[in-house]
Amino acid sequence: MMRKAIAAAGLAALSLSARPTVRLPACDPGNAGLTLPEGFCAVMVADQVGTARHLAVAPNGDLFVAIAGGRSGSGGVLALRDTTGDGKADVRQTFGSEGGTGIALGKGVLYASTSSTVYRYAMPAGSLMPLGTPDVIVKDLPTGGHSAKNLALSPDGRTLFVNFGSATNSCQAADRSNESPGEDPCPELAYRAGVWRFDATKLDQTRLSGTRFATGIRNAVGLAFAPSGELYATQHGRDQLGQNWSKLFTIEQSAEKPSEEFFKLSEGADFGWPYCYHDAELGHLVLAPEYGGDGKQVGRCKDKQEPLVAFPGHWAPDGLTFYAGTQFPERYRGGAFVAFHGSWNRAPLPQAGYRVAFVPFKNGKPVGGYETFADGFWKEDRAGPKHRPVGVAVGPDGSLYITDDAAGTIWRVIYKGR
Repeated sequence: MMRKAIAAAGLAALSLSARPTVRLPACDPGNAGLTLPEGFCAVMVADQVGTARHLAVAPNGDLFVAIAGGRSGSGGVLALRDTTGDGKADVRQTFGSEGGTGIALGKGVLYASTSSTVYRYAMPAGSLMPLGTPDVIVKDLPTGGHSAKNLALSPDGRTLFVNFGSATNSCQAADRSNESPGEDPCPELAYRAGVWRFDATKLDQTRLSGTRFATGIRNAVGLAFAPSGELYATQHGRDQLGQNWSKLFTIEQSAEKPSEEFFKLSEGADFGWPYCYHDAELGHLVLAPEYGGDGKQVGRCKDKQEPLVAFPGHWAPDGLTFYAGTQFPERYRGGAFVAFHGSWNRAPLPQAGYRVAFVPFKNGKPVGGYETFADGFWKEDRAGPKHRPVGVAVGPDGSLYITDDAAGTIWRVIYKGR
């Protein structure tokens, strides 16, 4: 049924007419609360949409947003369209009911994931709504723990990459317990804590149908292809060094360590979890205390892959996209934007993160570390942060879109020039 629907997509009469290309809209006063580099401004596309996670942008500028659902409301996919050119989404459609994080748009199809399943919808060009019910591409995926199944679709649309986050913090015999040793070898690595590869066109696959592409990744919520066609990811580092190993680490050290990581994936690559973590102060991977480490010893970690860029601890990098547009200045082209969800466990130090950072690239490689690009999400009060960035995506006109799963806000960042 799905194949017939895809074949008929070009003839579908159910789609709303796609809006024409328009000039860049005027931005909101105060950039809708964001702090941006000189020459940039922002418009709030939509607000209070629910737990907005990752998003994809269609060639006509329509937005498709994965809504996680949960206590804040129902999940599914939210489709948004601006028909007036003012940058505000005045048309909204929803489909699906299961909440999730992952979303990817291909030619005539849209993929959306829950914690256990990857669905494929027939999505006619220019439509906000799919044709019929979705097909199941992958099912019965492991749930619990780090359960977000975010997605990256290969440039040719044939291969789907899926993050399988770890079930535990550091593969201890007793998870998150004081001085509990790590299981060695860690059994999770056979079926979680890595990125799996699946056929994007085949139905009813399971984990066993796929191939483990890269391993030793605690949770790669950021997953994206660069313009070069190479796949990159971000990693959420482990927690509770000081809380579980107080003889080796202070609580203050635990707030700063380990690094969050940014790396390029390659088939068979091993990034070290749970045996290793990255220490920003030392500048390299070290052996985890669960496996005999003392905060300095390298041991087996000498054979694991080091990150390309290290970020401060517990910032929680959730979104990743590469800038392939031409609207922004030349220095941004080919670089990576990373959305940080922000910390929950940096006490006694202040919570931190809650921003979108930019990683410059030159000749296909990151240079100069990272810089804060968009800030102003953190509005500290007793209820916690007002905004928590999750998804980033580049539109066909080169605008950058940012989602937030705390207040359900979606921004569009535009370059107006100096």
